Amino acid sequence: MRISETDQTAIDSLYRISSLVSDTDDPKIALQFIIDEIVQVLEPNSASILLINPDSQRLELEVSYGLPEDWENAELALGQGVTGWTAMHGLPRIVADVSSEPRYISARPNIRAEMAVPMKDQGLVIGVVNIDSEKVNAYDEGSLKILTLLTNEATRVVARIWLIKQLRMKAKQLEALVMMSQRLAKERDSDSLMKALSQEAHQLIDGDASAIFILSPDKESLHLHSMVVGEVFSNNVATIPLDHSALGAVIHRKKQIEVNDLNFTEENDFLEVIKREGLTSMLASPIVFGEDTIGVIIAYTKRSHRFSNGEKKVFQTLAEMGASAIQSARLYSRIFASEESMRRNEKLTTLGMLAAEIAHEIRNPLTVIKLLFDSLNLQFGGNDPRHTDAQIIREKLDQLEEIIERVLGFGRTNSGMHSRQNLHDMVDDTLKLMRLKLDQQKIELLFEPSDHVAYVNVNKGQILQVILNLLLNATQAMPSGGTIRIKTTIDDNLAHFTITDSGSGISKAIKNNIFESFLTNRPDGTGLGLSISKRIMRAHHGDIELSGTSPKGSTFHCWLPLSE
Repeated sequence: MRISETDQTAIDSLYRISSLVSDTDDPKIALQFIIDEIVQVLEPNSASILLINPDSQRLELEVSYGLPEDWENAELALGQGVTGWTAMHGLPRIVADVSSEPRYISARPNIRAEMAVPMKDQGLVIGVVNIDSEKVNAYDEGSLKILTLLTNEATRVVARIWLIKQLRMKAKQLEALVMMSQRLAKERDSDSLMKALSQEAHQLIDGDASAIFILSPDKESLHLHSMVVGEVFSNNVATIPLDHSALGAVIHRKKQIEVNDLNFTEENDFLEVIKREGLTSMLASPIVFGEDTIGVIIAYTKRSHRFSNGEKKVFQTLAEMGASAIQSARLYSRIFASEESMRRNEKLTTLGMLAAEIAHEIRNPLTVIKLLFDSLNLQFGGNDPRHTDAQIIREKLDQLEEIIERVLGFGRTNSGMHSRQNLHDMVDDTLKLMRLKLDQQKIELLFEPSDHVAYVNVNKGQILQVILNLLLNATQAMPSGGTIRIKTTIDDNLAHFTITDSGSGISKAIKNNIFESFLTNRPDGTGLGLSISKRIMRAHHGDIELSGTSPKGSTFHCWLPLSE
C-alpha cells in the first residue's frame, strides 16, 4: 500500500510531536510547535489552540497562526461559536461554508471553511484545535482524520508535559516544606514564628497574599496577627466575628475551606482590606494542635482560582507543621518563664539572708545614733524650720529601726503596728522630706487632696516608704525638671491616690513586668522598689498599678481601704 505525500507528512509530524516531551518542559513552547506542525501538514490560512481555564470554565487562546493581534487575548464561553460548541459537546466539527453556520464567529473576514477537533485527556475536554481556510469545502473526512490524529498526539504530549511540571512543582513544594520545618524548629518566639509562616504560606502554592488569624480567648472572634501581600508585611489591623465570616466554618468544623469569590461570602470589616488589596479567592486551613484550635492560616489569590487537591494537601501540611511549631514555642516560653521565676526566687532567698545579716549589723550603730540624737536636746521654736527637720529626722530613725526589726523578725505578724492615719498628712510628710530634691531638680509639685479627709488603718512607715519610692522614681524620670501631680479621691470605701509625672515614660519592653523583682531599666537601679511597694500595698488589702504611660509621662494609681 502506497502512502500519500500528505499522509507521510502527517506521520513525520506525529513523530516530531511525540518527541516534544524530551525536547521541552514548557507547555507554551510545546503548543506553539504543535500548531506549526498542523499548519505544515494541512496548510490552513489560520489556526489556533484554545484551552479551558479550570477556574473560569472559559476557552482561552494559547497559541495561534494567521489571526489578527486583537485576538491574542480572546476568550470564548463553552458553546459559543463553532469552537465553543466543540468544547461543550466533545465532538469534532467541519463547517464547509461558514456563511451558512449561525454559530460562526468571524476572526478574519475572508474565512470560508472551518474545522475544530476537541483535545481530550482521559475523557475530559481540556481544549480545542481549530483551523480555517479561505476556500469553501476546504476540508473533508480525510482532513478531519489527520487533524484528529495530530490533536490526539498533541493532547497526550501536552498532558505529559503538564504532569512532569506538576511533579516538579510538588517536589519543589516538598523541598520548601522540609526547609520550612527546619526553620520553624529553630524559632522559639511564637510571634516571629507566625510571621515566618504567613511569609511562606502564599509562596508555597503560588498565591498573591497570606495571613494568620489568632482565635480570641473567648473563641468568638479572630484577630489578624500578620499579613503579607507579595513580599511585604501589611500593617492592617482587623478583628473578624466568627459568625460574620466563612472562617467561622474553619474554626467550628476544624476543616479546610476554599472560597472562589470573597466578595459574595464575607460580610465584615476585613472585606475592605480584601478589596483594597484586590484579593478574590482564598484557601483557609485551621491551625489545630490536639484539641486546641490556635487560629487560621490563609492563602489568597488576586484572580478567581480553584485550588487543586495537591495545593490543598500541601497547605494543610503547612498548617499542621505550624501548629506543632507554635505549640513548641509556647511551651518553650513557659519553661523559660519558669526558669526565670526560679532564678528570681533564688535571688530573693539570697537577698533575704543577706538582708538579715545587714540588718543585724546596722541595728547596733543605729541605736547609738538614736541615743546621741536624743542627747543633743534639739529644741527649736515652732516657727523655726529646723523644728520640723528635727521631727522628721527622729521619725526616720524610728522608721529605720522598724524596718530592721521587720527584716529580723520576718514571718512574724506585724498587724499590731497598724494605726489610724490621715492619708493627706502622710503625703504632706513625704513632700516635706522631698522638698529640697524637688527644688534642686526644678520640679513643680501639684497636690490635689480630696474634699474629705481620708483615714486609713496602716503601718505608717510602710506607706510612707511606698509614696517616697514613687516620688523618687518620678524625679529620676525627669532629670531636666518637670511636673509631679498628686491627687487623692475617695469612693466605694476606698482611698485612692495617683502620682503622675511628666517624664519620658516606661519602655514597652518592661511596662507589663515592672512590679517583678530585679527588673529595672536604670543602670543604677536595683529593681526592688516597685516590687516591695506592691507587696506592701497588697499586705494592706490595697494595691498599686501602672494606669498609663507614654512619652509624655507615667501615672501610678494606689488604693487602700478606708478606716472604719
